[in-house]
Amino acid sequence: MDETATVSTEKQEDNRDGDATTVRSNSLFPLLAQTSSSSHQSSNRGGDTQWLTNRSFNADLSAIDATVSSSYHQTNELEQESESNEEEDELVEKSAQQRPQPELHRLVESSSASSGEDREADKKRRREKKRKTKRTKISSEQHYGVASRKSNVSSWAAPDAKATATKDYYFDSRGDRDNLAFGSLYRMDVARFKPYISTHMMYPGQGTLYQWNRRGFVSVDDNDIDALDTKLKAGGRYWSPKYTVLERHKNLKRYRAIAPRNTGGHIPDDFIPLTNNQVTAADELSPAETSVVEESWEDELLRKTKEFNRSTRECPYDGKLWLEFAKFQDKVASMQPQKGARLQTLEKKISILEKAIELNPEDEELLLHLLNAYQSRDNTDILISRWEKILMQHSGSLKLWKDFLLFCQGEFSRFKISEMRKIYSNAIRALSASRSKLYRQAHQVVIAPSVDTDTIKLELGLVDIYLSLCQFEWQAGHKELATALFQAQMEYSLFSPTLLLSEQSKHRLFEHFWNSDGARIGEQGALGWSTWLGKEEEQRIEAISEDPSDGNTEGGWTGWSVPLSNSKENSENPTKLSDVDVDMEDSDIESESRAPDPEEDTEALLKMLGIDAGPGNEIKDSAIWTRWSQEELFRDCRQWRPVRAKNDDAGGSDAEGADKLLREILFEDVSEYLFSILSKEARLSLVFRFIDFFGGKMLPRTCTNSSSWAEKLASMEAPPDIMLDNLRRMHNNISDTVRKSGNFSFESLFPSSSEEQCMRRDMLKFLRNATLLCLTVFPNNHNLEESALVAEELSNTYMNSDSFSVTPCRALARTLLKSNRQDVLLCGVYAKREAAFGNIEHARKVFDMALASVEALPLDLRLNSSLLYFWYAEMEIGYVSGTSPDSFSRAVHILCCFGSGEIYSPFRCQPSNLLQLRARQGFKEQLKILQPTLARGVVDDRATALICSSALFEELVFGYAAGIEVLTRTFSMVLPERRSQSYELEILFDYYIRMLRRHIGEIKLSEVWDSVLHGLQLYPSSPELYGALIDIGHFHTTSNKLRGIFDNFCKKKPSVITWLFALAFEISRDGSHHRIHGLFERALANEKLRSSVILWRFYMSYLINIACDLSAARRVFFRAIHACPWSKKLWLDGFQNLQNVLTGKELSDLQEVMQEKELNLRTDIYEILLQDET
Repeated sequence: MDETATVSTEKQEDNRDGDATTVRSNSLFPLLAQTSSSSHQSSNRGGDTQWLTNRSFNADLSAIDATVSSSYHQTNELEQESESNEEEDELVEKSAQQRPQPELHRLVESSSASSGEDREADKKRRREKKRKTKRTKISSEQHYGVASRKSNVSSWAAPDAKATATKDYYFDSRGDRDNLAFGSLYRMDVARFKPYISTHMMYPGQGTLYQWNRRGFVSVDDNDIDALDTKLKAGGRYWSPKYTVLERHKNLKRYRAIAPRNTGGHIPDDFIPLTNNQVTAADELSPAETSVVEESWEDELLRKTKEFNRSTRECPYDGKLWLEFAKFQDKVASMQPQKGARLQTLEKKISILEKAIELNPEDEELLLHLLNAYQSRDNTDILISRWEKILMQHSGSLKLWKDFLLFCQGEFSRFKISEMRKIYSNAIRALSASRSKLYRQAHQVVIAPSVDTDTIKLELGLVDIYLSLCQFEWQAGHKELATALFQAQMEYSLFSPTLLLSEQSKHRLFEHFWNSDGARIGEQGALGWSTWLGKEEEQRIEAISEDPSDGNTEGGWTGWSVPLSNSKENSENPTKLSDVDVDMEDSDIESESRAPDPEEDTEALLKMLGIDAGPGNEIKDSAIWTRWSQEELFRDCRQWRPVRAKNDDAGGSDAEGADKLLREILFEDVSEYLFSILSKEARLSLVFRFIDFFGGKMLPRTCTNSSSWAEKLASMEAPPDIMLDNLRRMHNNISDTVRKSGNFSFESLFPSSSEEQCMRRDMLKFLRNATLLCLTVFPNNHNLEESALVAEELSNTYMNSDSFSVTPCRALARTLLKSNRQDVLLCGVYAKREAAFGNIEHARKVFDMALASVEALPLDLRLNSSLLYFWYAEMEIGYVSGTSPDSFSRAVHILCCFGSGEIYSPFRCQPSNLLQLRARQGFKEQLKILQPTLARGVVDDRATALICSSALFEELVFGYAAGIEVLTRTFSMVLPERRSQSYELEILFDYYIRMLRRHIGEIKLSEVWDSVLHGLQLYPSSPELYGALIDIGHFHTTSNKLRGIFDNFCKKKPSVITWLFALAFEISRDGSHHRIHGLFERALANEKLRSSVILWRFYMSYLINIACDLSAARRVFFRAIHACPWSKKLWLDGFQNLQNVLTGKELSDLQEVMQEKELNLRTDIYEILLQDET
């Protein structure tokens, strides 16, 4: 039952003739069956307190005897009043029966005698039915009791009043058995309850409400079983629409439980009571101090408004309090059916937020809520003007700029690529100026080489905005510009010359480099801006020394002089150059005088080829538009690198001059977005994001709770390789155990063409060159070294993985090791690649060589040995376990050398017990030294490797429980708030989950399950944890439990990762189409996820490939391009997959809209028509 009030079962017996009296039981625990009315009338005050003799009450309750007696008399008065009302109703009914009834007009019968006989027969049948019903009722009461339960269900109490009760109370353990799937309640099996509120528990005014409730909701005939069907049909039970509407009425008073103001001091602080029903004597006398309050919606509205007004007057600078006051207005608006009233509430909310911002002008949350409120009222133009006004006042707010960019990007009516570029330029310049101001303020007080924390955060935000700009240009089809933006910013920030130059002078010097023939980062032979400038200076000095006359005239070198190659050409033939200029001017004048209109020229040319390109002749063939989209995708994959003016082969196979001019990126195209980066953290972030952007396989170096991770997920068009591997593994595990109605692969939802694979291979080569150049700025960085080796390996094996007998990255690794033989981490990275390729023995030799040479290294490099030891042991357990019999002993030997501190020696035999004990003690001492840094939440890669090595050693030698204890002890040292923001601690938690899963057969399932759920509370956007949740839950729990967990996380902490895994789980199980459709709609109803391209593409792919509902896919397609107008791939998905439901006219209109939005279209439709003609 859903009632939660204090209730008592009312079992009444009602005779139709009115002779029997109604018996009411006020007992908490019914001991005996109902007796006759005479026995109740003979009982006096002693009988009133008979219910207190129950054994459950062992306290002395004589003190409240008077209270019970008074409550009994008041209850009797209420019952007598209700009985008198019932008698009046019976008299009214009898008088109505005695009145002459109006004559009914019936069909004409054959005779009046037959009609009289029919009336007599009807009366006789009614009398027989009444007697039969009475006999059935009496027999059922005698056999089953008044409640009339089924024969195989035990009754509430003994039917015979004189029978000896075997128990003091009974449990109804078999009721409501006909309630199928919680559809409805069965009237004959469920005890019917009413609130039992004694008079002494009522407050002034409550008794009237209770009487009204009793009269309005429960009538006298409700206990009559024969009349119950009629009553249910007429009035219904509490779940009927009639009472549902009444419950929602704003004037209905409800009981609200509140905590008492005066609580006992003996209660400890960590005690959380389940109920709060402690009422003191003072509380009974004063309703204001009680724990139960009678309140309607209007009363609650007035009370909360007064509380908020008082609180905001007392604490006017509390932004959270103002936000709660504003959010309460949303609740008020939801209770108002009239549109005008809702608008008035919205105006009140806006006035509250405006007042809050006057008092708290720097609160970003208040500003964002105010702008969202304006969005509900104002049109787009007014809203953008308000945004611009606020951004003028808060130009250094990173959060405001990000939200403004997302807002402008999603406005379909105003969206244009050129307008978005202006907004990005304004944002970067404003934030860059704010960063410079912060840096100057920090260094005016203390002169230090390091950068302060606020400047680092702002620079990291600048990098995020710059990456979103590159992602935006790439998805809009301007891939050459996106690549050039990356090249320009990395050259400008990482390879800047060490000269004290102003920002303007630095721009002019970089323009000289950009317009030269020098190779840029990622291109073959790139040196970096600073190195190229040094070589250019050397060449200039050599030229001056060879020709001193030129040196006298030219003077010294300046960074803004004409390049040497151009000056030589101009100086050799000055007269010839002037003649050519004159001839060119004359030819230009002549060509301008006789140049025809380009549109007329194009139309004339097409008419000569037999193609009518008039305004009324549109291409209405859908097949032609499908071919156009395929050619557009092909060129998109081929043309992603900017064309250099003097390198014809840099852009691929396309050799047309006009296209090359369009694909050439000038300095003016990138100069507005350049900014200097001062902190090492921001520069490393730029490099890592660059590697991730171009498809490098590299673990994310940011926590999944960070804003950059959320922005990356929201801007994805397809899942990255790491996430796709998790989804594919989950799909395969579920598909192996679940019978499915159809056969499909997970790759069909995110297909990739052969042209995209070729582009991926070229991008990996580009990435390999860029990463090797970045190693000159960040030497001995094992993350960059691993990225370079992986890019080298994948670029060679992407299309033909079986043609290599040795590891493809071996030559590159040896070259890097020759240049820096002290880089032991490079040895470890190289050994891991050898092991991944299957060369275990070669990997062991590399690890042994690196660990043997650690002692000869300097102290700062010697500290990196923890990573080597852990990688080596992980290789033995991960890659070799099961294939080599001594892999376990080798791993223990490696960890014993690490823990004991002995000089490493290659494995020969099983380590002794004494060495194992020394290693265990050594690990404990090292972890004790690490405790102060762990308490502050400061953990690096070395500390993570040490903790994982200690846990792995305990797991291998002393059992899994000891290893898990090491990790749990480490987690207990760090506060949850710091754990949720640390990337290293998240990696450590993932390792903890993997250890639990390795021993899932030995550990209680509840322990593993609770650990995964606890991890998701800390890291709700972790793909590793969601993969573990589905793998464990699919085999050990029900699917409904998993669905409930996903629904909970999708509601409380929604993210793209959560929805992707929830949808993939349902699709892999071949779940209900209605649930999958509902999941998609709920995900895209979220304001932050509505602009997620990957969710829209996933939705369309599901409808086309699995649900096979093209009409629904067509509707989703139009919604998708309206929400994400910048995604060219999303537009082309409609051209390629919906050609059967989109007409040629619609496809032609879509292509025109793409041109209006300034998406980069590389193919003209007439090129496809010319292919048909030829």
